[in-house]
Amino acid sequence: MNRKNFLKLTGKSLLLAGVPAFGFNGLAFNARRNMSHQNTGASLTYKVHKLLLKHTWTISRNSTDFKNNVFVKIKRDGIEGLGEAAPNIRYDETPESTVATIESAIPLFNKYDLWHFVDLGYAIKALGTGQTAAKAALDIAIMDWIAKKQNMPLYQYLGLNKEKVPLTTFSIGIDTPEVIRQKVKEAEPYPILKIKVGLGNDHEIIGAVRSVTDKPLRVDANEGWKNKEEALEKIKWLEKEGVEFIEQPMPAAMHDDIRWLRERVEIPIVADEAVKTAADIPRLADAYDGINIKLMKSAGLQEALRMIAMARSLGLKIMLGCMIESSLAIAAAAQISPLVDWLDLDGNLLISNDPMKGHPVVDGKIILNDKPGLGVISEIEF
Repeated sequence: MNRKNFLKLTGKSLLLAGVPAFGFNGLAFNARRNMSHQNTGASLTYKVHKLLLKHTWTISRNSTDFKNNVFVKIKRDGIEGLGEAAPNIRYDETPESTVATIESAIPLFNKYDLWHFVDLGYAIKALGTGQTAAKAALDIAIMDWIAKKQNMPLYQYLGLNKEKVPLTTFSIGIDTPEVIRQKVKEAEPYPILKIKVGLGNDHEIIGAVRSVTDKPLRVDANEGWKNKEEALEKIKWLEKEGVEFIEQPMPAAMHDDIRWLRERVEIPIVADEAVKTAADIPRLADAYDGINIKLMKSAGLQEALRMIAMARSLGLKIMLGCMIESSLAIAAAAQISPLVDWLDLDGNLLISNDPMKGHPVVDGKIILNDKPGLGVISEIEF
């Protein structure tokens, strides 16, 4: 299917509603702290929790067997708002820097009422440079609290129809052909697969996938192809392998080369590492067909909604993705998923010790429940 037909097929309309230091123990650590605020009566607690992966997770940049994510809880009027940060080294984030940013936000909860979540959200977003995962955790927790206070699911508070949630892909990380085939078989319930490539064994990976399934594929190179000629050759080949689109084929800085590439291929090219916030989107429109929004990059739900509006105004398609996250952050993104074209919310499906109980996935469809807020139950003791 060529780019124009695919984009027409997946088009949708937009609907929008209006600090003390502590030690680290080896590679993993747990920490928590509670801060109460006289002005708002709100408290903020955080805890670092180690998420274990079912398989070693390998992309073009690195490999890992676990992730240390930071969870936050905001409490006021007997209601708790939960949030999650998944720090990513690609954006100079660590658990340590994430915790430091969360603690730097403490004065803001004295200055702003939670009901003024727009002003509070902008203030959080303006805390220093980068560290968007930490900011996302705070924004998610605030929005969870707001919807819970209204005793309604967040998607309902935003005026969205949960029946419009797209199918999510299931991601297959880079591995040996034998393990790739095993992973694909384990992903049998999911009708669309996302395949990671970019380390030089791309033909081997796709060959292993195609040896056991003919499902539609979406491919993510994670900036792995370093020149436009290689990228062109690979994408021309992938077009013949039933691949619907390619995500971030070359490094984000190679904008002109990606624009050159876009003029020579049929399937859509989607920006991931090249886009974090709404301000990044206008300059991307001449080189990409769509963008991948992740709450951890955007600094939360409020900026993600601004990104959706901006992308729609420029005629770009929208993918909603994730990092390695628990069912908490996945649930947060799922609340706004009726607004997007493509979904890749499977980070929680890749871990073996999910500390959150969220929304089930049935045949690739996230089934949003009707519980207030994000609809998630936490097993973490803050």
